Amino acid sequence: MAGLEVDYPAGGVDIRLSGSWLNASIASIDGNIKEIEGRTFAGPARIDLTALENLDTGGAWMIRRLAGKLERNAESLSLSGGHPGMLDLIAALPPELPEPESEAARRTLFERTFAPFGGQVMNLLDDMVQSFNIIGSAVRGAQLKLGRGSGLSPAAVFTHVEQMGVNAVPIIALMSFLIGAIIAQQGAFQLRYFGAEIFVVDLVGILQLREIGVLLTAIMIAGRTGSAITAEIGSMKMREEIDALQVMGLNPVGVLIFPRLLALVIALPLLAIVANFSALAGAAVVANIYSGVTLEVFLSRLQSAIDTSTVVSGMLKAPFMALIIGIVASVEGFKVGGSAESLGKHVTASVVKAIFVVILVDGIFAMFYASIDF
Repeated sequence: MAGLEVDYPAGGVDIRLSGSWLNASIASIDGNIKEIEGRTFAGPARIDLTALENLDTGGAWMIRRLAGKLERNAESLSLSGGHPGMLDLIAALPPELPEPESEAARRTLFERTFAPFGGQVMNLLDDMVQSFNIIGSAVRGAQLKLGRGSGLSPAAVFTHVEQMGVNAVPIIALMSFLIGAIIAQQGAFQLRYFGAEIFVVDLVGILQLREIGVLLTAIMIAGRTGSAITAEIGSMKMREEIDALQVMGLNPVGVLIFPRLLALVIALPLLAIVANFSALAGAAVVANIYSGVTLEVFLSRLQSAIDTSTVVSGMLKAPFMALIIGIVASVEGFKVGGSAESLGKHVTASVVKAIFVVILVDGIFAMFYASIDF
């Protein structure tokens, strides 16, 4: 328990401290301390620490605050008694804590308006630089040299292909089946007013093979696999496993990132093919039930509606989208700090950025195909 005795001899003040001045026990005497701090003394002020038993930073700060006030409000101030360590702790603290200056007050209106935008631009440039660094380091770190035993491990690539591709087949197939069925149903519903329900086959075939198939597959992979890559690399960084690889003389990017990038480039086009077949199957089922289009008619119309360029234009996007997802996920993984909050933040950022860039790249491909009439 913190103790405080005060005498007022000859216009001065004598303060004797006793007991344990700890953070948990000083609240009861804070009012008495503030009352002394608010008075002015014509004589000297003395603080006696002889009976003080225990002291922590909270108690030392209260004594230092009291001493600072008495230095200004009394003729003189003296501290006596106490353990030397207590005196050192009290002396190490400032008499008053500075008021925190508002950051908004220090910045001009122009800075407050454009600084967030500028910060985002600089972050984007940093991400681009790190992305190119990951691409170069991944290729170099793989050490693909003929006749060398220390190259890319096929087992690592096949393991990631299984995790990213094979295990994702059920959800990709189910999602694409439903998407194809929905497009067919809505298309047939609208085309029925014009007596052109048969053209729903053209709609589903061209839309799925050119755009929707690879795009939705890439979005699903960005959410499923991109987040996993970020979480894996971020966890390794938190546990300092990446630093351990560097100490061993290994390139972390080549060891960790390159197999994942290669597996994504292999898995995403194959998943896009699965998605296309599933969507067409869903469209065929709905067209048969909803519009009476038989499977033979559906396949015949589909064969006349699409050509090689329709299939190729969609599949060409898949490797680029796979690289984008892998690189964005890796960049965010290497940004993870030492806390679980940082890991969650960068996993979320990885998914959002990957989906945004994938949609942006799909739009760029669409404009490019239109410009060359492909």
